[in-house]
Amino acid sequence: MKVIYTGRTQNFTAAQQKKLDTKFAKLGKQFDRKGEEKEAHVILTVERHLHYAEITVRFHDRPLACIGTGTDQVTAILAAAEKIETQALKLRTKWRDTKRTPKEAWAGEGGSEEVEPEAEAEPAVASEKRVFRVNQHARRKPMTIDEALIEMEGNRDYLVYRDAETDRLAVLLRRRDGNYDLVEA
Repeated sequence: MKVIYTGRTQNFTAAQQKKLDTKFAKLGKQFDRKGEEKEAHVILTVERHLHYAEITVRFHDRPLACIGTGTDQVTAILAAAEKIETQALKLRTKWRDTKRTPKEAWAGEGGSEEVEPEAEAEPAVASEKRVFRVNQHARRKPMTIDEALIEMEGNRDYLVYRDAETDRLAVLLRRRDGNYDLVEA
């Protein structure tokens, strides 16, 4: 990792420079990708005997910036480096956890239908039965029993809905004699 210092910098002692180099080497392991070296911009300022160090790094096409304060420049830089390390870990775990599924599953998440065969034992059978899952919960709102009866007036034999009063699932079935059965979860 290449570190660029700007602002009012002091000459660091050998021990301080070694401590900063090891800290930025540790950060470099998190930020650097194969064949690519990241740049860390460290801006140093002093206000009323308080030293400020701002570190800016681009990581996964996002700028990460942290400000550390301390009584001297080294502690301010180390405090900012600790903060930027936690930001990088958080961003890396967020990126890794959302991208852990295969690409085929990414395309299937947005669609409303997923086709899953019920049995794959006999592929030669022409009348293989399939199960189609339709995810339409995003467009559904809770219904009362009267609204469900109005919805059933068409050619439907059953209706699965979320009851508005109890907020539980219910199934309304049309019987052969024209009456209805209500099954509540």
